[in-house]
Amino acid sequence: MAEFQLYERRTYDVHVGQMGKVLELYSNEGWPALEAGGHSKFLVGYFVSDTGPLHQLIHLWHFSDDAERRKFWENLFSDENFMSFAAQLRPLLQKQEIQLMQPAPWGPRP
Repeated sequence: MAEFQLYERRTYDVHVGQMGKVLELYSNEGWPALEAGGHSKFLVGYFVSDTGPLHQLIHLWHFSDDAERRKFWENLFSDENFMSFAAQLRPLLQKQEIQLMQPAPWGPRP
């Protein structure tokens, strides 16, 4: 039997006109904080919507199970550098959606 895997997709709806600021903030503070804290190892990737619903920043994470996922977010949310970045990011967002997904038993996986 295959090892359990869990993917988490987080979609942030950015206020219209604020995507440039969001990307700059992530580039200068968010990503460096993720890497410095060792948090980026679970990241599959960040994406910006180009069609369909616009003004969205989407990130995809990969965990072996829900316990690993919960520990990751607990550690990240206790990281002062990341939380300083998050406090600046929040006012630029309208909404956040989180979706947990398990891979189908066929086909490639990221």
